Amino acid sequence: MTKVLGIIPARYASTRFPGKPLIDLKGKSMIQRVYEGVNKSKRFYKVVVATDDQRIFDHVTGFGGEVVLTASSHPSGTDRCGEVLTHFPEAEIVINIQGDEPLVDAHQLEQLIELFDDQQVQIGTLGSHHITEKEVHDANRIKVVVNHKGDALYFSRSPIPFERNSMHYPYMKHIGVYGFRADILSRLITLPSAAIENTESLEQLRWMYYGYPIRVALTNIETPNIDVPEDVQKVLDAL
Repeated sequence: MTKVLGIIPARYASTRFPGKPLIDLKGKSMIQRVYEGVNKSKRFYKVVVATDDQRIFDHVTGFGGEVVLTASSHPSGTDRCGEVLTHFPEAEIVINIQGDEPLVDAHQLEQLIELFDDQQVQIGTLGSHHITEKEVHDANRIKVVVNHKGDALYFSRSPIPFERNSMHYPYMKHIGVYGFRADILSRLITLPSAAIENTESLEQLRWMYYGYPIRVALTNIETPNIDVPEDVQKVLDAL
């Protein structure tokens, strides 16, 4: 059976919401809810939290979770995952799960893992056609267009494609969870940054710039994440 490693990057020093992995959500911290949600899937042989903060490390250990203390210099969660991978050389697939989605759905993660049944898939992610007109024009909601195979052509903060003709294009919203073949992840973290990545502030554009295709699976599952304190209430309501 393919060894799928689930990694949950968790930073304490979030610019918009410091300390959010440890906030209480009806008796459990956010990071504990993410950890337990991911473990509802039986597709992972191991799930670990990756953090550079001793408080998060101690907390995860306290509730019985597995955690790796990483360097604080990583510019992204992908780089943090790359360091964690060196501790688990037997892993074949790595799934990078956002640490701010306390309602993470195990079935959605399994949709992502299933992409790798196709041996040609190097990187996988998810997209959804459940997107509002407001989200189409919201720069914080990333859009993606794909080719006939489901490989991404481009990701953008802008509405893509531009509707020169009114054809009611079925825009696709990017769901920010990624899967990688282990050897591919090890290569991605060595790539120098690209101008297109820095322009949009989207690291996946660096991978595409250097020729790594990204397969996108359609999902009907979407769960709320917590970016800022104002997002907490919608999660409490859902709980």
